[in-house]
Amino acid sequence: MGKFLKLFVVVASYLFLYVPIIVLVVFSFNTESYPSPWKGFTLEWYYELFYSVYLWKAFCNSLIVAVFSTLISVTIGVLLIFYAAQGGRIGKSMSLFYGNIIIPETVLAVSLLGFFTLVSMPLGLLTLIVSHTVLGLGFVVPMVYARFLELDYRLTEASLMLGATPIQTFFKVTLPLLLPTLITTALLVFIISFDDFILSYFCAGSSSQTLSLYILSMIRSGVSPVVNALSTLLLFLSSALVWIFFSLKTRKGIF
Repeated sequence: MGKFLKLFVVVASYLFLYVPIIVLVVFSFNTESYPSPWKGFTLEWYYELFYSVYLWKAFCNSLIVAVFSTLISVTIGVLLIFYAAQGGRIGKSMSLFYGNIIIPETVLAVSLLGFFTLVSMPLGLLTLIVSHTVLGLGFVVPMVYARFLELDYRLTEASLMLGATPIQTFFKVTLPLLLPTLITTALLVFIISFDDFILSYFCAGSSSQTLSLYILSMIRSGVSPVVNALSTLLLFLSSALVWIFFSLKTRKGIF
């Protein structure tokens, strides 16, 4: 009975998590708006989705913020590892980056909003990029630094003994060994930044609207079938990125 009980708990948990997602995907093809019963198959909501100018503008804003925050986070992470590879000590400063994960995101968002107000920085895409970069550093730096500590120092030592400079050793030996971790962390930060709502809600202002904020404005007047269609596309996009992330993480082929 114990085995059947455990199996029941596992199955019930997965059904609780994934049945609403399946319902959302299925009803994105319904001719009637949700929560009406199934009437027939249609692609009308997907056509309406692709012809929505404001939606694609919000999508581009989310894409710009996610791309730039990812690039800046990874660049800062590489620079810190370069400093560590040249003998710098950054171990004690790791707690600063772990704080981004431990601190509730709402607290982080309010703190960043207070900082932007203090320095008189107008809210917009720039503040969104800065806030998402701060969040992304909490993932990039600890993960890349942990991988850096696992590297075989004998490879670096051999490179130096063969006549390479410390800078050449970093870019020819250390950085290529860190490349899989950099790619996986970049994908992770991109997904988190693209889907983030709390930081966007506090730091976007009235001039910029991300995709998550646009979806909020759509569902305030009721659940539109266009939201189902959009959520379905985002689900497949996020799933593809997560698949790539774990494929690189496990060092297996993607295809």
